[in-house]
Amino acid sequence: MTDRTDLQYTEEHEWVKVDGETVTIGITDYAAEKLGDVVYVDLPAAGTPITSGTVVGEIESTKSVGELFAPVDGEVVESNQAVVDSPELVNSDPFGEGWLMKVTAASMPKLLSLDEYRALTGE
Repeated sequence: MTDRTDLQYTEEHEWVKVDGETVTIGITDYAAEKLGDVVYVDLPAAGTPITSGTVVGEIESTKSVGELFAPVDGEVVESNQAVVDSPELVNSDPFGEGWLMKVTAASMPKLLSLDEYRALTGE
C-alpha cells in the first residue's frame, strides 16, 4: 500500500484529497489490487448532486463489479474522462492519473487517516 498521509480514506476503499472546497476522489491501490484488471468505469456527470454513502458509479473488473460510493455531500464538478476511456489507469496509477471525480463538497464527514485505513485493511 502506498504511503499517502496527505489523503483521507473511507471504509469503502476510496481516497479523498481536499483542496479548499474541492475534493478529488479515487479508489485506493488496495481496492484496485483486490478488483483485478479494471475494464469499465461509470462515473456521474458534472453537475450531479451526490450524497455521502450513496452509490454514484460503478467499477467493473475481470473479477467483479464494484460500486463507487460518495464519500462526501456535494456536486460533481468533473469526472475523469481519461479513466472512462482507459479504465486500466485505475490499476496503474490509482492516486494519480486514475482519479475518478472532483466534487465541490457541501460538508466533510470524518474520514479515516492512513493509519486507521491500514488497520481496516490489515496492511
